[in-house]
Amino acid sequence: MEQKVKDKFDWYPDDIYTLLIEVRTMILQLASTLDLEEVTESLKWGEPSYSVKSGSPIRMDWKEKIPENYFLFFNCNTTLVATFRELYPDELEFQGNRAIVLSRSSPLPKNVISHCLTLALTYQQIKHLPLLGQ
Repeated sequence: MEQKVKDKFDWYPDDIYTLLIEVRTMILQLASTLDLEEVTESLKWGEPSYSVKSGSPIRMDWKEKIPENYFLFFNCNTTLVATFRELYPDELEFQGNRAIVLSRSSPLPKNVISHCLTLALTYQQIKHLPLLGQ
């Protein structure tokens, strides 16, 4: 983890740090399991960002002005969030066509988030399929 990204993670409250590190770990493990090229980790717009050539970037963050939630952001010019909304209308909360909204007081829905992250990491390969092949 490069220092700027580490500094950002260290800035988060302890519980948010733990939740976001868990998402980060999921991204890295999924990329390895899916045999994707190396994940590029950086800060984009001050938020930890993860990308692979076969996918669409994933960013994550927590905002002090909305302290009860943390967010997974996706490119709003993709069909990712619309697909997630179709697949998981009762399991997830969304912000427009750009983010999954997660509650810091609820456990991370690992299976659902893992599926969403997989779709984002492989987006370039599946973007032409209805509902991204789901």
